[in-house]
Formats: sequence, C-alpha cells, structure tokens
Amino acid sequence: MRPLGRAFYARDALAVAPLLLGRTLVSESDAGTVTGRIVEVEAYCGFSDPASHAYRGPTRRNAVMFGPPGHLYVYFTYGMHFCANAVCEAVGSPGAVLLRAVEPLSGIDVMAERRGLASVGLLARGPARLAQAFGIDRALDGCDLVGGPVWIGGRQVLCGAVLASPRVGITKAVGEPWRFAEEGPWASRRQPARIPVGMDE
Repeated sequence: MRPLGRAFYARDALAVAPLLLGRTLVSESDAGTVTGRIVEVEAYCGFSDPASHAYRGPTRRNAVMFGPPGHLYVYFTYGMHFCANAVCEAVGSPGAVLLRAVEPLSGIDVMAERRGLASVGLLARGPARLAQAFGIDRALDGCDLVGGPVWIGGRQVLCGAVLASPRVGITKAVGEPWRFAEEGPWASRRQPARIPVGMDE
C-alpha cells in the first residue's frame, strides 16, 4: 500500500472529503505502526466557510492550511485535545478535511495504551480520540501525508452507504451538509438529516 499522491489532495475539499472514506490512515512511530479505515470526515472550505479556521486569513496557527496540499494540519482545542486535518486545494486556497473517526485495523494495543482503555469501539471514534490513538500532536503539524510518518493510502473500501449531514461542534455555517460518514457502527455520532452521497471519483 502506498500513500495517496499530491494530486489527490489538490482538489476542492468537498470533493476530497467523501473520497477519503474507506481509505487507510497510517501512523508510524517508535511505539509501532497503527492503521485504521477512515469512516467519518468533515470538509472545511476556507474563505467561503465561516466555520473554517482559515476564514479570516492566515495566522501562525493555521499557516499549514495555506501551504501545499497533502499535508497534515493539526490544531489544539478546548485546552486538551488535538485534531488532525488533511490540507486540500492549491497553495493559498485553504481547504481542509477533518478526520473524525476510523475503524481500528492494526496496532490496536498501541492505540489502547495511548488512550488508556481497551474498548476498540471507543479508540478512535471522534477527532480527539483519533488523534490520541494515532499519536498525532502539534509536533506533526505540517507532516507530509505523501511521505509520512502519518499518511493515507490504499483503495477505497466501503462497508456501508456514505451519508452527508451537518457538521458537529460548530456555531457557524451549521446547516451545511459537509460531514461525510459511512453508515455503520464506527462513526462518532448519528445525525437525523442525512443525504446519500454518490462516490464516483
């Protein structure tokens, strides 16, 4: 399995987001390699999206979003959690896709140690849990997703319908159906209003 290429990410975040579902997220470290199948994401659309960190322009915090596509944007939230995003679009156009949940595949013992629990269902369900399980913190902000040590690869393997719904945990642009999740047990939350999404690349 190889990482997805730069060209995969060099598209509108709304196009990239559903195509990340079913791909394999990989994190390689001294603790071991962990992998999971991506089952839930959210698109953030830069200057046109009031919920995006990049909406008001570049800052020290969001600088990676304005750089080349195919890099990891990591931010700290609520004074305790990290969240991981795949940067999309062209340089200067700050689209990104938040990785919200995965189905753990391998390195589950490493994930469990990092998370301090044994329940596989709770290891990486939600963006903060995912980042912790995969050892993603501020040191990986700007990591090249094409070269690692954190990367996304493989073909798209879907085990359920892909549904779109409003994003979670935001206060602006709350009605946009830019959260994409595979129907099944691994997504972080269920939403009442869901729209089937076609998956033609």
